[in-house]
Amino acid sequence: MTGDDTQPAMTYPATDQYEDWKADAADMDMSVSEWIQAMVEAGRKKFDASVEPDETVRELREQRNDLKAELEHARDRIDKLENQLHRGERETIRRFVEQNPGATRAEIGQRLADTVPERLNPHLDALEGVDLEKKGGEYYPTGGGT
Repeated sequence: MTGDDTQPAMTYPATDQYEDWKADAADMDMSVSEWIQAMVEAGRKKFDASVEPDETVRELREQRNDLKAELEHARDRIDKLENQLHRGERETIRRFVEQNPGATRAEIGQRLADTVPERLNPHLDALEGVDLEKKGGEYYPTGGGT
């Protein structure tokens, strides 16, 4: 100091600013004075504020392409399974009409109704123990289905 006895002016943060600091300190499990000291020290360090990405653009593109390929594979598989399911029903109708040219819609419907058990059994067999539980002659959901 120079020869005069004046004290330097004290500066206090605005109430809103202090409340923000207090909240930030609490989030970091620190007292306000510890937080202020840590922030001042951090500010004094000449650190580079740039952030390096975790992954490069090339890596992200590769991941995207892998996910797109996986999605396309899943869609193809779903299409094949749906076609397989519908093909069985269609095949039943096609064979019936070949064996009974001129069949009416009602006759085709009756054929489907008559052959339900033979078409139903493979489906029930596949579901039993996975999605369905058989008790006696009755079926119940297992709760483990998707």
